[in-house]
Amino acid sequence: MSDELTVGELARRSGVAASALRFYESSGLLTSRRSEGGQRRFERATLRRVAVIRAAQAVGLSLDEIRAALDALPAGRTPTARDWERLSSGWRRKLDRRIDELERLRDNLTGCIGCGCLSLTQCSLLNPGDRIAEQGPGARILQVPALDD
Repeated sequence: MSDELTVGELARRSGVAASALRFYESSGLLTSRRSEGGQRRFERATLRRVAVIRAAQAVGLSLDEIRAALDALPAGRTPTARDWERLSSGWRRKLDRRIDELERLRDNLTGCIGCGCLSLTQCSLLNPGDRIAEQGPGARILQVPALDD
């Protein structure tokens, strides 16, 4: 068994399309070497890195956030359980905030639809206290907040 995988083998083993793996590589999330024939060859440890990428995407992390997490891992070896614990605990705050937002939406959705106010200055669900006006002009409510917000 080879210590390297072709992009097709990595796709089959990881369940991720080869095109996505090439995109991850072009985005700096994965690395490969080229064979003499110019084909991509991935280290076997890349399987675990792909799993980390997919888990991070499921939590809602951006590619930049995922890249920073992967950059914190030692190159050339499979991420360990300790590595995963460190990464996932860092993502917990974002996930908890997302859960809180979804629970608030769930709990207030019926009342919001029923009120019919359609006012962004008075809506207690989308814009309590007209806080969005402080952020400046434009469709601020549609912009994705940064992780630090």
